[in-house]
Amino acid sequence: MDMAWLRRVQQAGGLHAASNPSRPRPEASASERFLIVGLGNPGREYAATRHNAGFMVVDALARHWGTDFGRAKHQVLLAEATHGPRRVLLAKPQTFMNLSGRAVAPLVRFYRLPLDHLLVVYDDMDLPFGTLRLRPQGGHGGHKGMKSIIEALGGRRDFPRLRVGIGRPPGRMDPAAYVLRPFSPEERAEWPWIVDRAVQGLLLWLEQGLPAAMNFLNAPPAPTP
Repeated sequence: MDMAWLRRVQQAGGLHAASNPSRPRPEASASERFLIVGLGNPGREYAATRHNAGFMVVDALARHWGTDFGRAKHQVLLAEATHGPRRVLLAKPQTFMNLSGRAVAPLVRFYRLPLDHLLVVYDDMDLPFGTLRLRPQGGHGGHKGMKSIIEALGGRRDFPRLRVGIGRPPGRMDPAAYVLRPFSPEERAEWPWIVDRAVQGLLLWLEQGLPAAMNFLNAPPAPTP
């Protein structure tokens, strides 16, 4: 596993880092609280793999706010921050991908979150590499982490999700093996920019709502000069 590359991504992913780190506001009401969940697999051996795209995006958000993930508690790593009036929880389930619902559903219930305040970030083989798609609801599309969350929420699908395209496996490669492989050198060169764009979109969601974030993330990115 190329951990040096992952460290470079972590350093580059905070392109919009705040000069004054935000801190949780205990007085924030439930109506101001949002939960952003990144999906992935725990463990060093999975850290830089395609299946951990969701982890990488929420890690970049944590760096933006100058906050850290604490020790695993109740099958999840949590970080907290504030963004304007919003209190934001970032979560990385530690259950392994296929059982993500066991970590996410208890959080939603404990904080009594309306489902439109939950947003899940995850990898998607059905999107070309680097493509971002934000939707207000939908099915799991064969993604086992999302399938687990939907089942744990009693079949509810009406929560936003950000899909991060990782592309299809080459040739006859087993998809299960493909998602657990690191990015190619060409993909690694583009990845920090993709993560930064995802972070910009999530901040826009918190600031202006889902339609504005969808307009930004779902449109083709502007060409670089």
